[in-house]
Amino acid sequence: MNFNEIISFLLAGGLLLLGFLLLINPMETNKKGNFYFGLCLLLWSTFWLDEVFNAENFKNNSYFVIAKSIVQFFTPIAFYLSIKFYTNPTYKLNKEGGRYLILPIIYLFFLLYSFSSSKAIFKILPIILMMGNALLYTVLAYVNIQKHQKNIESVISNKELVDLNWIKNIIYAIAGSTIIAMFYNAFSNATALNLYMNLFFLAVVYMIAYFSIKQKEVYPQDLNIDEIVNTDDIENEQQKSKLLISNSELETLKERLLHFIETEKPYLDSELNLVKLADKLSLSTHQLSYVINNGFNENFFQFINKYKVQKAKELLNNPKYDNYTIVAIGFESGFNSKTAFNTTFKKMTSYTPTEYRKSRSDL
Repeated sequence: MNFNEIISFLLAGGLLLLGFLLLINPMETNKKGNFYFGLCLLLWSTFWLDEVFNAENFKNNSYFVIAKSIVQFFTPIAFYLSIKFYTNPTYKLNKEGGRYLILPIIYLFFLLYSFSSSKAIFKILPIILMMGNALLYTVLAYVNIQKHQKNIESVISNKELVDLNWIKNIIYAIAGSTIIAMFYNAFSNATALNLYMNLFFLAVVYMIAYFSIKQKEVYPQDLNIDEIVNTDDIENEQQKSKLLISNSELETLKERLLHFIETEKPYLDSELNLVKLADKLSLSTHQLSYVINNGFNENFFQFINKYKVQKAKELLNNPKYDNYTIVAIGFESGFNSKTAFNTTFKKMTSYTPTEYRKSRSDL
């Protein structure tokens, strides 16, 4: 067994083990998302199982080739479905799930026909469909994460641990490596690239393992997401036109919310979310979201973080806190990390916390 085969073995074994862990999901977080992501990793491992089991012995076995090709064709579909369930746990496949079978059926037809046809086009078509399928569902997954990173602000005050940015980084890594491989294959010997690509993907697998196991529950479990977040633009416009609360009641709830925020300071809780705040106010999440969106023209993230930033500014302006580090100031203001503190503070003030403190000391 040469070094490249050892790396292939580690890749296949790592993906199988991680896929199995996500399928059984001992932490019981993001249940559907983890299930489909685990399934995706199990399917993805087949790309390296070829090398581990020396698939040269099976290349002439058409049944093996068909089975392996179909399994690999479903890998990006499983990846996309995992993103759908991460970003919307209430999503249901139902009858519309049949649309995910359309491309695999077309692929299977051309794959079977390629064995009996001598025409070059029918040999190439299955490869084109495989690549097109991967590109389609990768782009759709990316678009869903982009929407999620915007939608999550309706529910969470600290979004760093639930924004699924690590999955976007995986997409960037795979897309970049694919482009490099295409150019390399066009001008050089493909086999010379195998070892470097395998080492790269081994690093990607370790990154996936770290972030997927670390991933917290994306949405609070008691939240009906469909009431708060509408991913469909038409639905969203229709929702805006509905008057959930009368104008007079809206003003009353605004005053009640502001009084609670200013007296109880719930924003200092780094784990504060829409469900927690609604429970403290004895409102439904739908009502509270409506009050914040329509009463203040802000989402939950903006509404809560302006108070966190204001608290941070007070502490940074107070000489009694000069011995506090920036991280300590962030924690005292309700942020859960230095990155979240710096990013949010600069977005709302145009200064980093350090720059803001320095500008005060320069006066």
